[in-house]
Amino acid sequence: MQAVRKLNEDITWVGADDRRLHLFENMFPIPHGVSYNSYVIVDEKTALMDTADESIIEQYLENVAAVLQGKKVDYLVVNHMEPDHCSGIARVLGLFPDCKMVASAKAFAFYDQIYNTCLPEERKIVVKEGDSLSLGKHELKFVMAPMVHWPEVMMSYDVTDKILFSADAFGTFGALNGSIFNDEVNWDAVWLNEARRYYTNIVGKYGPQVQAVLKKAAGLEIDMVAPLHGPVWRGAAFAEFLGKYDAWSSYRPEDKGSVAVFYGSMYNNTKQLAEMLACTLTAKGIKGVKVYDVSETDKSYLVAEAFRCEYLVFAAPTYNNGLYPKMKEFIEDLSVLNFQNRKCTVIGNGTWAPQSDKLMKELLAGMKGMDVSEKSLVVKSRISDAQLPELDALADDIVSRLQ
Repeated sequence: MQAVRKLNEDITWVGADDRRLHLFENMFPIPHGVSYNSYVIVDEKTALMDTADESIIEQYLENVAAVLQGKKVDYLVVNHMEPDHCSGIARVLGLFPDCKMVASAKAFAFYDQIYNTCLPEERKIVVKEGDSLSLGKHELKFVMAPMVHWPEVMMSYDVTDKILFSADAFGTFGALNGSIFNDEVNWDAVWLNEARRYYTNIVGKYGPQVQAVLKKAAGLEIDMVAPLHGPVWRGAAFAEFLGKYDAWSSYRPEDKGSVAVFYGSMYNNTKQLAEMLACTLTAKGIKGVKVYDVSETDKSYLVAEAFRCEYLVFAAPTYNNGLYPKMKEFIEDLSVLNFQNRKCTVIGNGTWAPQSDKLMKELLAGMKGMDVSEKSLVVKSRISDAQLPELDALADDIVSRLQ
């Protein structure tokens, strides 16, 4: 049974939702599922925009057939060669022997690697920045977007309908639940957290490249953005999303005045410190405080919160004369993602030879623009009554640095 959804008279979504997959890229939890998006443009020449993941390929091909109603596919435009979007290429090219694949030069190199074969030259159309392809009424203009988030990525802009087919950019986790348009759902409640988590973990490392693409997009008149995951964006919701993307890719805090307290704890003593600090900050008027256990919360959520918040607190015990492993993994993950430009405070713990505060400071110092407070707190086993004024002073320091 086909399940297609129209963007407009000529363009139809032919993807599918996957609610059974537990981990995206076998790493990131997706409790709300994920969509794999593809689009068909029916004109004098028919263009299929990307394919789909192997897990939903039969549904995808049914959807394509339902839209074509016996027509052939003239062009398969491949904006991104990652397997969750390119798994159907061989099936499509086999079903439509006259179809030509349109992609960047690097994408064709990846095709050879992924499929372990070479596509015949007569079936290739290699495009570069600014090239265009006429379908009849519709004209596609190609915008190169290397490292957003693979080196072969490009975007396709439909000049006629002002639609940007944006590859993984502006994508989100989450199945579509019947609607393909973001303005038919509650953006804040449904999509924002999953959009942030998708961007920060999948694309977050490549902020400068995203900024370059945003500058290119600023020169285009865009009525809709059709990504490869999540809803199609339009109207005021897209304008808001664009602002979020600009903040995330510039490594600027999204929410002014927000504080995230990340802690690791073996016997609840460091947990107690984190919660006491959160209560003290709230009592001093800081409203946006969130507390996270790095052993309990998946790193993808922790990373997203780090990108959202203005101020970060890291609290962890010493472990084998090193840093508590879960906290070390988290900070190192932030470093790999090129995370930067935050104010931070560290809290250390250790029963006989505390090292964690020093080790966290060293890791953070290796990251660009991380302003780590000179004021920290180190306890031995658990906080003593004599150290309570130190905790209060630490909270005062955080409040003053937020202003």
